[in-house]
Amino acid sequence: MSTPFSRREILQKSLALGTLVIASSHGPSAMLHALEQSEERKPTPPNDLGPFYKRLAPETTSLRVAGDPGMPLAVSGQIFDTRGEKLSGAVLEVWQTSHVGHYDVEGYRYRAKLIADASGAYKFDSVVPGHYPDRVCQHIHYLVTAPGHKPLVTQLYFATDPVFDGDPDKNFSRDPLIHSRELVRPVTLAGDPKDIIAKVRFELCLERA
Repeated sequence: MSTPFSRREILQKSLALGTLVIASSHGPSAMLHALEQSEERKPTPPNDLGPFYKRLAPETTSLRVAGDPGMPLAVSGQIFDTRGEKLSGAVLEVWQTSHVGHYDVEGYRYRAKLIADASGAYKFDSVVPGHYPDRVCQHIHYLVTAPGHKPLVTQLYFATDPVFDGDPDKNFSRDPLIHSRELVRPVTLAGDPKDIIAKVRFELCLERA
C-alpha cells in the first residue's frame, strides 16, 4: 500500500530529482519555508461548551489583576484553518474558574474576548484555574469564530494537572469530558523562584464552513 506524502515532502523530492524548477530569487529554501508555514492541518478537536458561558465578555488580554492569588499563567497561540492559512481577526472568547475552582456567574472575572492579530496570533494572562467541583481536570473554555469557518468550541487542559499523575498520555481519560489527548498541552515555567509564571501554547485550527 502506498504512503501519502505531504506537500512539503513532494516538493523536496521534486527538487532533488530536478523535476521542479522554482522561479524565485529567494531559492528553494525560502519556498520550502513558505510551504511549511501553510502546511495542511487537522481541525482542533471540539469539547463541551459547559453551563457557564456568558455573552459580552470584555475585550481584554489581562484576565489576571494585581494581587490575584494562584499561579500566574500566560497562554498564547495562533489560529489557522485546515489549509494552514492564518486567520487574522478571528474572535476568541475564553472563560475559566479562579484558582480555587469558582466561576464568576455574576460578573466577568476570568472571562475575556480576544481578537487574533494579522498573523492569527493571540495571547492572554490569567491564573492556572482550579478544580471545579463537578469536573475532574483544570481547564479553560474556548469559543472561536471566523468568517467562512465553522465555530469551534473546545477546552484547554494542562499536562501538569495532578489528576494525570505525571502521565497525561495514559491518564487523560480520567476526565470523561476529555475526548482527545491533543487538548492536553505542555506547561513550562519561567521567571525567577520568587516570580514564577506558567506558560502554555495552544494552537487552534478551524474547519471551513
